[in-house]
Amino acid sequence: MKSLFLSALHKSSGKTTVALGLAAALKARGTLVQPFKKGPDYIDPMWLGRAAGRDCRNLDFHTMSPDEIVATFAAQAKGADLALIEGNKGLYDGLNVDGRDSNAALADLLGAPIVLVIDSRGMTRGIAPVLLGYQSFGPELNIAGLILNQVGGVRHEGKLRAAVEHYTDIPVLGAIGRHAEMKITERHLGLVPTNEAGEADTMIATIARIVTEGVDLDRVLTAAGPAPVADTVAIASRKSKKSDLRIAIARDAAFGFYYPDDLEALERAGAELVPFDALADGRLPDADGVFFGGGFPETQAQALTDNVSLRNDIKAALDAGMPAYAECGGLMYLARSLTWQGQCFDMVGVIPGDVVLHDRPVGRGYVVLGETSAAPWPLPGGINADLPAHEFHYASLENLPADTTFAYEIKRGHGIDGHNDGIVMGNLLAAFTHQRNVSRNPWAERFAAFVRGKKNIRNIKVSA
Repeated sequence: MKSLFLSALHKSSGKTTVALGLAAALKARGTLVQPFKKGPDYIDPMWLGRAAGRDCRNLDFHTMSPDEIVATFAAQAKGADLALIEGNKGLYDGLNVDGRDSNAALADLLGAPIVLVIDSRGMTRGIAPVLLGYQSFGPELNIAGLILNQVGGVRHEGKLRAAVEHYTDIPVLGAIGRHAEMKITERHLGLVPTNEAGEADTMIATIARIVTEGVDLDRVLTAAGPAPVADTVAIASRKSKKSDLRIAIARDAAFGFYYPDDLEALERAGAELVPFDALADGRLPDADGVFFGGGFPETQAQALTDNVSLRNDIKAALDAGMPAYAECGGLMYLARSLTWQGQCFDMVGVIPGDVVLHDRPVGRGYVVLGETSAAPWPLPGGINADLPAHEFHYASLENLPADTTFAYEIKRGHGIDGHNDGIVMGNLLAAFTHQRNVSRNPWAERFAAFVRGKKNIRNIKVSA
């Protein structure tokens, strides 16, 4: 099994498009590709997973230790022919000035050769000093190849190749022209997610065809290097409990932001996940708890509003004490109303506040939460313990009562009001931040235990 790290000089170089094109093109040739994405992200992994036919996994220095990153990478890549890791932003970009959380650091940690996707617009001979600088800045890295992107034609490609070959020892693995049909629609959080993009498979097939025509896939595979071997002992220890819970989960065009690792952790904790469609289903499925993930409820607001029967059913269930967890888009759906582009839509109304969408981000980036005594499923002894999380929302939650109870103090980030996040109402926890089930914060197991406890209490009352 081999690995390859796909990076770039800077963001918006077309890296994600090239990555999913490579994944789909290699899959079509019979190569089993396991995709990975650096950092906290839902949308790019949805596309990469769709292209590869295997769930994309996130590797993130903020939420995971280096050992956990390596173990996760090795375990998830086991059995694949190629582990394809897509970086975020540029190769040397990261939050820390020493680069310990950069793409370069991740590639070095995993021992993965790097292929740079170069946005070549406005560039000819100048590509050489840039590449020489990248090589000298990280001499420990293996920059194993280039894919020239946004090439202006045969003449432009020739000049670029000549400069690279004359001044550097980096092989050019291919060149991709300027194809309008390769552009996936974007909006405020990046690409439109696959759960909304009705032509996702057609778009992936088109991108794969263009990548196949412009890139030497055999040389790409040759550039890849050996990947870490999975720790079979650690894998064997991840045993599952017998399923004794049913947790309903919103999965539709409005709600699709879920980490596969988190869903698997819920299942290992004994939960059967029962999907429902918030746009079309008239009732919640029979369940002991409910999980509302993130997404774009604003783009589906009319359909969510029109589904009055489900909104009423959810409100009745949560008001009666059904355990529930909601992240970002889920919080927005459970609020009283949602205002976007001058229109106001009725939402579920469990949370006595009103969501307003803005033109600029309200909360964006990494978050550190401190649990308060109100946290309904806390870490053992975890009052004020640092919990790593992330947020990216253009929404604010307004008109909340002054006595609102919060599960988290914001140590870094914005959350709901810059100081607090995690509204607690009965057995509901709803936050703008997204958590990740990792060793520092095994939230899935804690939530499942919370749901189980409430179920047992109900069963005792019924039997009495």
